[in-house]
Amino acid sequence: MQRSTAAPDTVDPTPPSRPLRRDAAENQERVLAAATAVFGREGREVSMAAIAAEAGVGVGTLYRRYPTRESLLEALTQRSFEMVLAAAERAATSAATAIAALEGFYDDTIAHRSELVLPLHGGPQELAGVSRRLQQKIHDTLAELLTRGRREHTIRDDATAEDIIAFGALLAHTLAPDEWWVRSLHRQKQIYLAGLAPRPTALAGSHVQ
Repeated sequence: MQRSTAAPDTVDPTPPSRPLRRDAAENQERVLAAATAVFGREGREVSMAAIAAEAGVGVGTLYRRYPTRESLLEALTQRSFEMVLAAAERAATSAATAIAALEGFYDDTIAHRSELVLPLHGGPQELAGVSRRLQQKIHDTLAELLTRGRREHTIRDDATAEDIIAFGALLAHTLAPDEWWVRSLHRQKQIYLAGLAPRPTALAGSHVQ
């Protein structure tokens, strides 16, 4: 969930095209889900053949859609940003207070952390056009949520979208696969959210003699 900057001449490996048929879209999602799982288990250097086997498709099929490892990684990063944006938009349109909506955003991040391939999680550091646009939209959506939180006095005035994104990136790391780690992530989330609450004003303290 880290913001990064791509070189101006970066070529987007997934140019606009006609929408995929339902079966083709389902097949593509199966391939990307399998690739995410294999990358998570075996690292970025895993063979394309292993990814194809995990997805249950021929390696030729995989190469036709993603001719290089870099193009596959970019597709995984775009998919991840789409997931994060969906969570951010759910939070931004929630009827709950901004701080409660933000907790929902972090809950989504924890629940889907193993599916995220982002710049801080093994994804490309230089993003192609679609991913850059999604990244910016995530930033803008969370900034709007913070503005609402400041208006309703549930979020401190100096909190920024970068703060929210950086902590989300930390929550998306999996250092242990068991329930203890999940409980730890939720505890850290609660501590962080408490720190986002507005601080007592100097005026309130001035009444204490």
